[in-house]
Amino acid sequence: MATLRSLRQVPRHLLVCEKSNFGDDKSRHRHLVETHYHNYRVSFLIPECGILSKELKSLVMETGSYYFVKNLPLHELITQEFINTFVKKGSCYALSYNTNIDEDNTVALLPNGKLILSLDKDTYEETGLQGRPSRYSGRKIMKFSVGDSAMMSYFSSYGIQEHQPKVAVSTMTELQCPVLQSSELRGKPGAACSPGELLDWLGAVFSNAKLNNEPNNFISTYCCPQPSTVVAKACLCTITGFLLPEKICLLLEQLCRYFDEPKLAPWVTLSVQGFADSPVSWRENEHGFQKGGEHLYNFVIFNNQDYWLQMAVGANDDCPP
Repeated sequence: MATLRSLRQVPRHLLVCEKSNFGDDKSRHRHLVETHYHNYRVSFLIPECGILSKELKSLVMETGSYYFVKNLPLHELITQEFINTFVKKGSCYALSYNTNIDEDNTVALLPNGKLILSLDKDTYEETGLQGRPSRYSGRKIMKFSVGDSAMMSYFSSYGIQEHQPKVAVSTMTELQCPVLQSSELRGKPGAACSPGELLDWLGAVFSNAKLNNEPNNFISTYCCPQPSTVVAKACLCTITGFLLPEKICLLLEQLCRYFDEPKLAPWVTLSVQGFADSPVSWRENEHGFQKGGEHLYNFVIFNNQDYWLQMAVGANDDCPP
């Protein structure tokens, strides 16, 4: 019965919210983006917009290719040739693919040149390495991203494949949106919604769920938080692949410039999700899956250049930085 009760429990998570301004010298928005290394999905939502600007469209279509390398031995990542060719010449990211962090051996290469190994007990003992126990119980293919076609030739003997991120753009009509006020980080009853309510709403929008709580809808009873407003059009763009923090920084900067000219939209959002089975979340903070595996962040960019930053991880992870 205890096991059944635990399965019914909603997975806990840690959510951190903060407010700042992009013009503030102490703003750490760039640092938070740059140290969230392994990203698989980026979505941005622009209310009162029917079509992407040419600047945003150009960035979306130029997020860069990434590579799958099959059956790559781990020792290839510590050879002097690999270090000289890729690691020392710039940021190089890699992540084992189709491995479960709570069950399998998982590897991640960070742009600072560090190699993170999350190993099961037997493999750890076989390697003879010095490490520390994981806080998570339990524990093929490598996925790379690098801005140089040299990757194709370097790993040609291992069956390397080049991939492009998938892009989906849609225009929603008559979308009910929560009312937000940049100064009300906790929300204000009757006047503004809270960051938590916004995050729930974004999840429903990204999932294409109905937001009107119709009595005959047996899939979702969710409705938009109040107060809310209806926008005639909203543009949603989602990019899926192996996405570099440097590219996300460029996208964030472009969204900040969206309000250089007067716009009807009071705010836009940029949401980034990390790989659920990455051994790290931010920097070198250990990450586990357990019941969820989430590690994500969301920017709410207001038309006065204020922003909210929301960061979420699973309950057993370290608190987001």
